[in-house]
Amino acid sequence: MMKIDLALPALPYIKSALTPIITEETFDYHYGKHHAAYVNNLAALVKDSPLATASVEDIIQVGFKENNAALFNNAAQHWNHSFFWNCLSPNGGKMPNGKIAELIHRDFGSFEKFKEQFSTTAVKLFGSGWAWLAQTDSGNLEILPMKDAHTPLTEGKTPILTLDVWEHAYYIDYRNARLKFVEGFWEIVNWDFANRNLK
Repeated sequence: MMKIDLALPALPYIKSALTPIITEETFDYHYGKHHAAYVNNLAALVKDSPLATASVEDIIQVGFKENNAALFNNAAQHWNHSFFWNCLSPNGGKMPNGKIAELIHRDFGSFEKFKEQFSTTAVKLFGSGWAWLAQTDSGNLEILPMKDAHTPLTEGKTPILTLDVWEHAYYIDYRNARLKFVEGFWEIVNWDFANRNLK
């Protein structure tokens, strides 16, 4: 599973690489301001505490178990965003390949059925949140609509792919047209990253 440091990670591509689907201006705000704020908030929350040297994954679990909303939300949003940037690639899109393609066909019947179900989940998620593709302990793939900062990590499931459907992820480029943003996702989705996340 991807390990995240308590620092804003470098993007895996230049900010203009996903234009026009996600523009440089969106990255300036989404990555440069929103994601950076979660990192800064989290650093302030754990400063001079035993969690200052803990992994972000562990901080998420502590925040969740202790019902500490500020700790959980900032740690989870930092982790989710760091993961999300890697779910995208200027060389992405196309059809899935390798093991992820096999598992999608096995668990959803076809790539088209999976794509439709995932897109519908992302579009219909009310308010802010994330559409996740996760893998269970038994190895099956599941699509999970998760509100706000929630993540498969607190359910003992392995994150494979995610799509951020908070309004700040798409409003600059698409205004309120979340569907258009979701459609664009399929042109830049990083299947190589998905394959690396499989158990």
